[in-house]
Amino acid sequence: EYKRRRAADLERKARKHEEYVAQFHRSVLEFLAFSERHADLAEKLAERVTAHATPVGSGTVARTERIPVNERSERAVIAWMRHHTTAYDHMKIARVRGKRRQVRRQLAQRSRALLDTYRGDGEPPNDCPLRSALES
Repeated sequence: EYKRRRAADLERKARKHEEYVAQFHRSVLEFLAFSERHADLAEKLAERVTAHATPVGSGTVARTERIPVNERSERAVIAWMRHHTTAYDHMKIARVRGKRRQVRRQLAQRSRALLDTYRGDGEPPNDCPLRSALES
């Protein structure tokens, strides 16, 4: 009886996780809102962010239930970009109260500006860090 209930419970959890991953992926695509010209890039980015942020136990913002899914997806995209399109991981940030938060806000503004170039009809720069990160 225990084994049967345990197997059913694991199956239910797996199904629930798959549904959440699909919902999160859709939410990331909605946040990105890239123009049709860049739909393939949006899909690549959504796949990468979703794969990184949704595993159970990952400890990422995508796993919290305290904020709505659309906010989780936005924060996950910005966090992924912070680590993959900036030098954040190699920065020496002073151990002063609020300094790390200030740096992260500045990098988030840059990331949002970069995303905006893909939302319009303009052409992003050839040396775009987002393209480079997704190609590697």
